[in-house]
This record gives sequence, C-alpha cells and structure tokens, in this order.
Amino acid sequence: MRALTVENVVKSYGGPIVLDGVSLAIDPGKILGIIGPNGSGKTTLFSVISGAFTPSSGKIFLAGRDVTALGASARAIAGIGRTFQVPQTFSHMSVYENVLVAAEFAAGLKGREGEEAAFQALKVCGLESRGNLVAGTLPLLDRKRLELARALATKPSVLLLDEIAGGLTDDEAADVARIIKALAASGIAVIWIEHLVHVLTHAADELAVLGEGRIIAQGEPHETMRTPKVRQIYLGMEPDIDDLDQ
Repeated sequence: MRALTVENVVKSYGGPIVLDGVSLAIDPGKILGIIGPNGSGKTTLFSVISGAFTPSSGKIFLAGRDVTALGASARAIAGIGRTFQVPQTFSHMSVYENVLVAAEFAAGLKGREGEEAAFQALKVCGLESRGNLVAGTLPLLDRKRLELARALATKPSVLLLDEIAGGLTDDEAADVARIIKALAASGIAVIWIEHLVHVLTHAADELAVLGEGRIIAQGEPHETMRTPKVRQIYLGMEPDIDDLDQ
C-alpha cells in the first residue's frame, strides 16, 4: 500500500491557480524529491498535504485512508510530520523541551511514551548530548537537526522536509542527507523539497519537478534533470547540473 497518495489536487485562492491537478504517490521507505522555481507551488503542496490548507479539489490519502477533510493536528496524529524552511523552534526552551512539546502536543504522546519519542528523535538526529542547551544558542546545522527531531518525535509514517539543507555547507548538507536516508531505510516515506538540486539527485529515489503548479517531469533523479524542459527551467539557476554524476 502506498504511504501517501496525492490525487489530482487543485488549490487556488480565489484567483490564480497555485496547484493545477497535482498527483503524486510514494511508498514506505522511499525518498521523493520535489524541485521547482520560486512560485511553482512547492510550499502550497506541502501545506495541502499536511492539512494546513484545504485543497480546492482533489484528494489526499494516507496509507489508503482519505484524510482530505482532516486538519493539520489530526493529520499529525495520523502520521504526517513536517519541517519548515525556517526552523519553528522555541528559542527560549531547551533542545529536549522543544522535541518533547512536538511529541506531546503535535502527536498526542503523553508521559513516558512522549519522553521516549523525544529522546529517540534527539538520538537519531545526533542531538542527545545537546538536550539541555537553550535552542536559541544552537548553530544553524543543529537548528536544522532540531527541526528534524521535532518532526520525528511525532512518529510520522510520512515526513515532509522543506529545504532542510538550506543554508548549510556541502559537508553539513551531506550529513543531514545521511540522517534522512537512514530514516527512509527504517520505513518512513520522505517527501523532500530542496533548492540544492545536487543533494536531492544523490539522495532521492525519485524526483518530481513542479512548474506553474503542475508536475512537468518525474522519474529517476539524474534522468529527470536531463529532460529538456527541466534543463530550460534550471538554466543558470543550478550551476552543477552538468556535474550531477560527479
């Protein structure tokens, strides 16, 4: 059974159509990368999948269950976790408290179950030794890891990553990618938006390209990046597209 299916989703805000019949599907344990220029609808797609926005039409299925009518809180409990491009941490709270809040309030995990979920999420993200630090004092890499840990503490079956590698060095991005690949190997379905195309082409099992609210190409990452329409969109935007195999 597919972990998540997006079926012919349309989203408009009373004017221009932001998503125009988007359909996607992902299996457990796979990484689906999503790229596209600014304004192509990537963040809106995540908001529709996570339940923050209601689609104008179309359906969202989580493990075969129609969750289209559920809000964000219900979808988090059902198994959809999300990170944000700008980390949504509580800067005055400790690293551990940030993750525990996510486990308790986003996923409804209480007592020892919530504490265990928080600890395991910190461990997976390499933050177990930083649990007592104030979140606002962390460097960018650790703030990105904390954002990921907060999402993991909700015990998602589907994880939405919004530019989790943005602003990181190549080595730092590779470190985060290793964590994400390990999460996928554990059975979590990962849908990952990223501007760093070379990171996705090496980490994702499949790549989908959004353009003006539509999927214009989808398939094996390297082959997808070589399609004429995709190369035209990214000409001059990603300097190492020609070096994807290196």
